[in-house]
Amino acid sequence: MSFSVSGSLLTKRDDFKSILESVALDGTIVSKNVAIGEFTTLRTGGRADWFVEPNTHRDLAALIKVCREYDLPVTVLGLGSNFLVVDSGVPGLTVRLNNKQFAYIETIGDRIRCGAGARMKKVATEAKSNCLSRMEFLEGIPGTIGGGLRMNAGAWGGEIFQIVESISYMDLGGNIFKIGVKEVDFSYRSCSLLKNNIALEATLLGQPDNIESIAERMASFSQKRWSGQPKARSAGCIFKNPECITAGQLIDELGFKGESEGGAMVSEEHGNFIVNKGGATAEDFLKLIERIRRRAHDERGVDLTTEVQIIGRREDRG
Repeated sequence: MSFSVSGSLLTKRDDFKSILESVALDGTIVSKNVAIGEFTTLRTGGRADWFVEPNTHRDLAALIKVCREYDLPVTVLGLGSNFLVVDSGVPGLTVRLNNKQFAYIETIGDRIRCGAGARMKKVATEAKSNCLSRMEFLEGIPGTIGGGLRMNAGAWGGEIFQIVESISYMDLGGNIFKIGVKEVDFSYRSCSLLKNNIALEATLLGQPDNIESIAERMASFSQKRWSGQPKARSAGCIFKNPECITAGQLIDELGFKGESEGGAMVSEEHGNFIVNKGGATAEDFLKLIERIRRRAHDERGVDLTTEVQIIGRREDRG
């Protein structure tokens, strides 16, 4: 990969690293060749060409603007709980919104204002501490607010956009916008606006309730989660639920529980989870996913689509 800058041709990674560092005025560190698979819950996958955890909105804007200028892809990674990084790695710049300017949580009356890097579990705890209900289901979702917004995350009958009042996001030109939830196009496990924009913040609307009732519901959700989901490393639900049947039930009926491909195995506890039983590669997961999809189509006429986000350099599998 090469870049033309001020009439000179850049061919080395270190050269472009210096360009990224030159626009990050607030001290954001730019790292190269980072094993970002280790930042995911699956603990597998390849490396990122460049990796940053921006210190400020200004640095984030500057970095993505220069990437757009040189046609360099940008990938945003939250807690990595719903990601599968392919073994060949991720091209361009990978961004993780993990610093305090992106991970704040603030209660204002019956609303909670939280950065995209805030963990959903911590938001649920903050709501409970301030006697606000409607956010209990977030306790069982292992990810960040930004990731939750991007995929309209949900659990136990709740979805994040049911409680969103407004969001802020940055486009790939570094511009920041704030809009109300009525302006956001979202659907089951999807938010089209955030496919090509970066979530920065959400304001969530709670409802006053007594702390004992809130705690009871959160405990119930937690118990259901740990009793019905695997404790081994996973990326959460692999497939979105089709209209006719839940993905987990379909996979169970197809006889996939316990099936393996290398170090990847369909969970015995829940058919829609594929776990890393030790030493799994991303390719192991991809092969097992493809086997499930093919059998679901051939034997049941159901086309399964992945809920897990597969990122990186990958040949078209058809």
